[in-house]
Amino acid sequence: MSSLLQNNLFQRVAVALVGIPLLLWINMEGGLYFLSMVLVLSLMATFEFRRLAAHRAHPPTLLLLLPMTAFLQANFYFRFIDYWEALLIAVMVLYVVELWRQQGSQFLNLGATLVGLVYVNLSFGALLRLRLTGTAPGSPGTESGAALVLLMFVCVWSADIFAYFGGSRLGGKFISRKLFPRLSPKKTWEGYFSGILGSFAIAWLCSLYVPGFPDGRASLIGLFVGVVSPAGDLMESMFKRDAGVKDSSGVIPGHGGVLDRFDTVMFIAPLLYFVTAWG
Repeated sequence: MSSLLQNNLFQRVAVALVGIPLLLWINMEGGLYFLSMVLVLSLMATFEFRRLAAHRAHPPTLLLLLPMTAFLQANFYFRFIDYWEALLIAVMVLYVVELWRQQGSQFLNLGATLVGLVYVNLSFGALLRLRLTGTAPGSPGTESGAALVLLMFVCVWSADIFAYFGGSRLGGKFISRKLFPRLSPKKTWEGYFSGILGSFAIAWLCSLYVPGFPDGRASLIGLFVGVVSPAGDLMESMFKRDAGVKDSSGVIPGHGGVLDRFDTVMFIAPLLYFVTAWG
């Protein structure tokens, strides 16, 4: 067992050493580089969510869902038509396709498929729009968009790291009740508050030493990310528990799938987009 844990830890560290610098470089470059990354992630997440949904329903083929996802993400970037119109087209196509399918319950099939379609595409679409903050659609982006995405990632990572070590060292010592035992029995309130502290602290440090962060709001964004970040992990745990699986896939060695690794980002990105767009 210890050998298995060591191998898993090695895989996680190796992926992080390669993946994090690559992600930061793509964010810095923006433009089609960032679109390509979001497109790949959204396609993989669509594949994984269909895999989860297939445990409860009979979602349509990937030959339909993957092109639909690619169309929605491209529209978030290039804006061929309004966003709601693109989503409406996708929804209506799924309705019509279901008329010709005879597997399972149509209610369950459409429900499971639409949940995945909206969850995946609106989450990654919001991430894409967040990177394009302050620019015209289709342009590479400016430092403000890059800074917002960078701030979000470092806060999410910090909240996760601090929550893990805070929960490991302090979990249950001050508050015996678990944070959300129905979906995640290991999460503790001590870990939760440690995550908030970590996210706030790293955002404050970044605002002092890293140029380009949004007009003094970095600390508030860090606090916001720390407070709401567990919801993304809990949401994905909810889907996996209902499907009866441990990981959404094994595509990322040591980390599971895209839904496992980017669950918090997928929840935070739409919220942060609203905060920055309307704040």
